[in-house]
Amino acid sequence: MRLLLMFLALLATGLLASCSEPTTQLENGRPAPAFNLPDLSGEQVDFPRDLKGKVTAIRFWADWCPFCEHEMKQLEPVYRKYRDQGLVILAINVRQDRKTAGTFIRQLGISYDTLLDEEGEVARNYGVMGLPTTFFVDSDGILISKVLGESTPEVFEKIITGIMQSR
Repeated sequence: MRLLLMFLALLATGLLASCSEPTTQLENGRPAPAFNLPDLSGEQVDFPRDLKGKVTAIRFWADWCPFCEHEMKQLEPVYRKYRDQGLVILAINVRQDRKTAGTFIRQLGISYDTLLDEEGEVARNYGVMGLPTTFFVDSDGILISKVLGESTPEVFEKIITGIMQSR
């Protein structure tokens, strides 16, 4: 069953990549691309302006991604541990509607912000070729690191604490 899920994820990732324009490759040490997206309640989030001074993890995901669900649940305790120290997680749903994304998030019990990239424009601007993909941005809006694929809570925590300690 896991092999079938992996095959479907690779197929969907290929479709995600092949149905769009060429993507950019972002460089660490450069400003992360700005975007303005609605959250599940319809409120707009303007990145990086609204999150100045916060360490931000920008996660791209979809409900069909077999690795996204597990990772999202695993990152919730890390988020709760560091949110009062300035951590923000923006879980950007790629090419799905509000109802689909909202149902998935409610089932997982995720408390970090979920944004909607229904056209996939932000994912293209970030050069996302597969899901999940996570970008780590410092409090000045500079891209520090990127994780392609599923991350463990330990790796996620190590990256964010490294960014927080360098402030």
